[in-house]
Amino acid sequence: MAISGDGPVVLITGCTDGGIGHALALEFARRGCSVVATSRAVESMKALQGVGPNIWLRALDVRSEASIRETVEGVVGELGRIDVLVNNAGVHLVAPLAEAPMDSFHTIFDTNVYGPMRLIQAVAPHMIQRRQGKIVNVGSVSALAPGPWAGVYSASKSALHALSDTLRLELRSFGISVTTVAPGAISSNLGNSSLQTYDKIADWKFYKEFESTIRARTDISQGPKSTPAHVFAKKMVASVLNKNPPRWFSYGRFSTILAILYYLPLSIRDYFYRLVFKC
Repeated sequence: MAISGDGPVVLITGCTDGGIGHALALEFARRGCSVVATSRAVESMKALQGVGPNIWLRALDVRSEASIRETVEGVVGELGRIDVLVNNAGVHLVAPLAEAPMDSFHTIFDTNVYGPMRLIQAVAPHMIQRRQGKIVNVGSVSALAPGPWAGVYSASKSALHALSDTLRLELRSFGISVTTVAPGAISSNLGNSSLQTYDKIADWKFYKEFESTIRARTDISQGPKSTPAHVFAKKMVASVLNKNPPRWFSYGRFSTILAILYYLPLSIRDYFYRLVFKC
């Protein structure tokens, strides 16, 4: 690999075709960055192959410290630095909490919470030595006002938001900024992957009467009015590349209403969710 131009070196996780990470890789590259796009399998990023001289594809499993160490050391060794780390990889889960398989809890948190922290602990030393860098953690607006049927996912994103708040203060003295990104309903492959996972575990003992409502929750963010991923990416990347990036960035369908629900009394929020999700 060789850096193309003087733009920042950006490492992005979760760049599978059709997802937010895919759109982010294209947008960062369009703005002159040297982009290292990653996912668990390079084959899942076929649409990024050969699209430009400043995008490189690497296999990276955020649940494996060995995989992370190999990738980070490889990028730093070949490109000299990592200026921006975008923790975008994540998995979704729809299930009533009282019956959600505990191994699913472990998978969600291992990917959505521990995964970003593994990357941060691998990349931060290089940024600290250079006394500059940007860390972007992609959370979710669902963490602002968690509703029914996706509690494990919302909890994992809430944890990531909290970690980001602490990291922002702890890394500030080293010239490293931390931005929490809370996407709204963005068009991606999240609904399909969520549905596939749901169908493997859906054998409810107590929630059979809610089956159709719960199942519909898997792709609620993927309706015809969802914000296109490339639109979201354009706005997010522009914010991240600012000299002083924002501490918080949220954009996309449902982002405003969930921000409002965050401030409303819980009785009103609960009433709203009971109407929407028939619970």
